[in-house]
Amino acid sequence: MASSKRKPTDKSDRVVYSEFGNSANPDAFARGVPDLPPNQQNLKVQATRKGKGGKTVTEITGFQAKAETLADLLKKLKAQCGAGGTVKENAIEIQGDHTQKLVEILTKLGYKAKASGKSG
Repeated sequence: MASSKRKPTDKSDRVVYSEFGNSANPDAFARGVPDLPPNQQNLKVQATRKGKGGKTVTEITGFQAKAETLADLLKKLKAQCGAGGTVKENAIEIQGDHTQKLVEILTKLGYKAKASGKSG
């Protein structure tokens, strides 16, 4: 048997198997999020304690907006309520029970917002 002579190759850039295509372009796999205007979004405002260690937070769900838009809105809402908050999984959480105040603020900003569940 004759031995085959192969040229040495750089193995660091060689892809043997890739299940989801080319990982060099992560933008190709980014999920598109529609950035709808406020008057086309139906939001639900609800005070909850689930998974928060007994602390009450007001959760606003139903957003169809980009992360930058949510971050700007979060900043406005936190300032209006005088409380902390965060964006989690396309929802905004504000510390404390501010259900009625947030419904009023969101309505003034042009969103279709409804209070949901028990408050207080």
